Amino acid sequence: CASDFDSEHDGLSLADIMGYANRSPAKNKVIILDSCHSGAAGGSAVSAKVAEISEGVTILTASAANQYAIETGGSGVFTSLFVDALSGSAANLVGEVTPGSVYAHVDQSLGPWSQRPIFKTNVKEFVSLRKADAPIELEKLQKLVELFQEPTTLLQLDPSYEPERTGAEDPSFPAPDPVKNADFAVLQALVRVNLVRPVSAPHMWHAAMNSKTCELTVLGQHYWSLVKQELI
Repeated sequence: CASDFDSEHDGLSLADIMGYANRSPAKNKVIILDSCHSGAAGGSAVSAKVAEISEGVTILTASAANQYAIETGGSGVFTSLFVDALSGSAANLVGEVTPGSVYAHVDQSLGPWSQRPIFKTNVKEFVSLRKADAPIELEKLQKLVELFQEPTTLLQLDPSYEPERTGAEDPSFPAPDPVKNADFAVLQALVRVNLVRPVSAPHMWHAAMNSKTCELTVLGQHYWSLVKQELI
């Protein structure tokens, strides 16, 4: 039943909703339910451990089949988190918000003792709900393959990468190099989104000033491959 239902209305059964979605010729169908016991959607009438959803269908629900959906301030907690996710909190590094990333955002935000959101899907290709502002510029993301020749490359740094000086440095240190300074600014942006990390140094500044290296994280290696294949 919708929030504006009249007392004599019977509402719409979850089975009917699933029937409409499963029979729909639309390529992708996303069902979002913020209601008590909504996790029952897509379940099998034969076995509670089986989901019956056709190809192209994704279900996001506020709670499990045996749980209530929490409300605060007159609106569902799940809906508030869902809107936050669509606004960009669940965006990947190119700004795409997917059903899976929305679920992850809601799941992490609710914590282990609250209602558990449910995610069921039967898709074979990438599905984006919307495009949000990316946390890093595409140009900087694409520099991954220029800065790192291979995904396992250790990029050697030196003091010339760091443009800031305290005045107490060893006079033998090389002066800041504008080209390397530009690369270092990109590297620091990549560190902020967990694609690059310094090796044997707490921060990139220390890595540069002590001539250490930096490397791609596992996530960084994944995005390196995407850039290399010209997928982004």
